[in-house]
Amino acid sequence: MTVMLRGTTWNLRKRVPARYAAVEPRKELWLSLHTDSKAEAEAKAPAIWRAQIEAWEARLAGASEDAERRFQAAQDLAGKRGFSWLPLAEVTHLPRADLLKRIEAIPAHSQQPNRQEAAAILGAVSAPQITVSRAVEHYWNLARDRVADKSPDQLRRWRNPRIKAARNFITLLGDKPISEISGEDMLAFRGWWLDRIDDEGLTANSANKDLTHLGDILKTVNKMKRLGLVLPLGDLALKEGKARPRLPFSSAWIRDRLLAPGALDGLNAQARAIFLLMINTGARPSELAALSAGAIHLHANTPYIEIIGENRQLKSVNAERKIPVQGVSLDALRDFPEGFDRYRANSASLSATVNKFLKENGLKETDGHTMYGLRHAFEDRMLEARIDERIRRDLMGHALDRVRYGLGGSLNDVASRLAPISF
Repeated sequence: MTVMLRGTTWNLRKRVPARYAAVEPRKELWLSLHTDSKAEAEAKAPAIWRAQIEAWEARLAGASEDAERRFQAAQDLAGKRGFSWLPLAEVTHLPRADLLKRIEAIPAHSQQPNRQEAAAILGAVSAPQITVSRAVEHYWNLARDRVADKSPDQLRRWRNPRIKAARNFITLLGDKPISEISGEDMLAFRGWWLDRIDDEGLTANSANKDLTHLGDILKTVNKMKRLGLVLPLGDLALKEGKARPRLPFSSAWIRDRLLAPGALDGLNAQARAIFLLMINTGARPSELAALSAGAIHLHANTPYIEIIGENRQLKSVNAERKIPVQGVSLDALRDFPEGFDRYRANSASLSATVNKFLKENGLKETDGHTMYGLRHAFEDRMLEARIDERIRRDLMGHALDRVRYGLGGSLNDVASRLAPISF
């Protein structure tokens, strides 16, 4: 920050960044800091500058919104006249007959064509300069059909990686208009990720998620806003190594270590109950966290839980199912007949809490084991017991490679098959 004395008052002197030239005619700015103390001036200068930047950004946002409204109005007006909106460069290359139809459709008053209608029909309204951050704002509304059934927790977890991807791009290359994003920009973003992978031990999957999420935002806005841009988003993915499988806990480890007296005493009651419930149901942690009182049937002839899309969007259509509950899982569930309100809206913290507890208490069978390994252990035990594939897939919420005939057997029958492998 450059502070300079003018008379008896200190001022902040800064060049106006090129980004704000459209809303700030001055090339250089002097901002009074209202003090005759240099130390006080230097302390105040950063906040004053931030406030000025925010004011410029607000002006830019307003200009952007005006441009977007003009562009949308032009598209709507062209549609009302029976034409799809095309940019001027494409209109001029239309067949002569189609071009004449557009020209003849322009209303005239006193032999003077209406300029607004002419600009709309002939595509003479420039597409708005939508920045990356502005594209993200549009994206939430344009992609709302994808999140209609998501719970608040699922919505947060869906939004956050997309916010992160856009923020990473902006941090590296600035909040550019998406029309100005070049192939070099995207290669620079890819290269930045390659450096992070080398320096921080990250995986290619992390980079590819960012590239995918950013690409989806840009492509969705380009398509739905009919901007007609050619975006340089191809051939950017990094080669990924072989995915590490989820490691199942062995039956001996579950019996002798995880279910040893007092082994789970340091875990909060709801996390402990979900952990125990997972052992004999194989359900996903997020599915169990979302259980409501209406999905818990403790007083049925065969106690069971229902995995339904009540508080969250299910992973797939096959995920909706009924699972009998017995053994230590049933004992744990009896303490929470209303479900698990602590984790219903935040299942991500459940896995983090449990995995941290397992690590700190020496309960991970190997360094690669996590809470999710209980689901894989349940599948392994069913395989070893030679339980029918249809039953296994129904219980795990997996697709069946053929038509599902019938209901898949009664709960009582399924429970009797699971009893020998339950703890």
